[in-house]
Amino acid sequence: MEGTLLGFLQTARRAGIRISAAESLDAFRAVETIGLTDRAALKDVLGLVVAKSREEKELFSECFELYFTRARLGDAQPGDMQREALQRVQADGDAADDATMGNTGAGGTALARMLRENDRAGLALALEAAGRRTGATGIRFRVQANMFVQQIMQDMGLAALTREIERLREQGDDAAADELERARDRLRAEVREFVERFLALSAPAENIWRDDNLKTVPLWRLERHDVERMRVSVRALAKKLATRYGRDRRHRRHGHLDVRRTLRRNTGYDGVPFTTAWKKRKLEKPRVMVLCDVSGSVAPVAQFLLLFVHSLADALSDVRSFAFSSHLIDIGDVLEREPVEIAIAEIVKQIGFRSSDYGRSLADFAGGFMDHVDRRTSVIIMGDARSNYSDPRTDIMKALFERAKLVIWLNPESRPSWGTGDSEMWRYLPYCDVARECSNVRDLERAMHELLTRGS
Repeated sequence: MEGTLLGFLQTARRAGIRISAAESLDAFRAVETIGLTDRAALKDVLGLVVAKSREEKELFSECFELYFTRARLGDAQPGDMQREALQRVQADGDAADDATMGNTGAGGTALARMLRENDRAGLALALEAAGRRTGATGIRFRVQANMFVQQIMQDMGLAALTREIERLREQGDDAAADELERARDRLRAEVREFVERFLALSAPAENIWRDDNLKTVPLWRLERHDVERMRVSVRALAKKLATRYGRDRRHRRHGHLDVRRTLRRNTGYDGVPFTTAWKKRKLEKPRVMVLCDVSGSVAPVAQFLLLFVHSLADALSDVRSFAFSSHLIDIGDVLEREPVEIAIAEIVKQIGFRSSDYGRSLADFAGGFMDHVDRRTSVIIMGDARSNYSDPRTDIMKALFERAKLVIWLNPESRPSWGTGDSEMWRYLPYCDVARECSNVRDLERAMHELLTRGS
């Protein structure tokens, strides 16, 4: 019981469930009380002890079903027959204890005997023991699957089993050799299923590790197969910040306690504050305007920023989005009308991959939308500030800075590159409340936190 439960707890941790040492001890005490015979009761008790959140409970249920699903080899051998099989496997293991099982006659002979006798329980237990010895239960990546399948087969006695098949053929007993080969192939399929089961258990942890690393990868260096995972990460980040922002606002909605009014209201109760009074102030969610450079050099980064801002619509009361390269257009209608991925592709096709002209784009914004900017408006400009030596129109940036509540500039280039060549970043910098290098999702997270804390 201890080995089984310890293995499950280790697997659950690798899958992403946070289990403390105290919770592990609680799990052992609970299982000592109810045992391992009632599967439903075991799942309920362990779920109560180790899974805290709804996400962890869903992950726990998946881990439990995968971990406590024995190989089909053992389905027909319950109770005492399994215990007898375990004793046989342990006895065969002791006979081969001085060397690797795959390199001894004892291991091969034991495997051949179990295959001939169709000892399903014994094979299942031997498979699980070999899985623990080879470390296959800790598999993390799909590329390791074939290696672990081969190592488990070797550990169970594949080399000696192969010699046994060759011996039978040399003796002319082809029928027995063919039957043993078919049994070996069936066993290999069961071993692969065993490895795939633990690979599925480790998949959440691999995704967590992979997603955490993707957050630091520059957006324009993403491999094609990582783009979808990055989109999932961006949506999750938007949801997290939106939830956090909404919770903070609910917490602050009452304002501060009005001590004088509270005391006056409770004079009839000898000053005991049964009825409280609050100093309320009107809190409004920030209005956001996003200006995204979709010229050739920054188009991939702009796609993720547009996706992120689109995902924040539930948290912010008013989001207006614009895209520009040589001139600026309002893209709000496209984002609302089409699924976001299709909309972004349409926007980039319509205006992207052109030479950027920041001066003209700012003039377009000033001519059509500057009147909508007020002291409740936060403006996000995303671009490298490379204007191809055209007039940067810093006068418009100054007017925008004076009208808006907050101006945030997210630049995908590294800070040492600002102001080099045709970059006008240093000329725009005095008119920005926040200017950050933003080349990956982690940078984007910091910038959006700045918006939600300072812009509220």
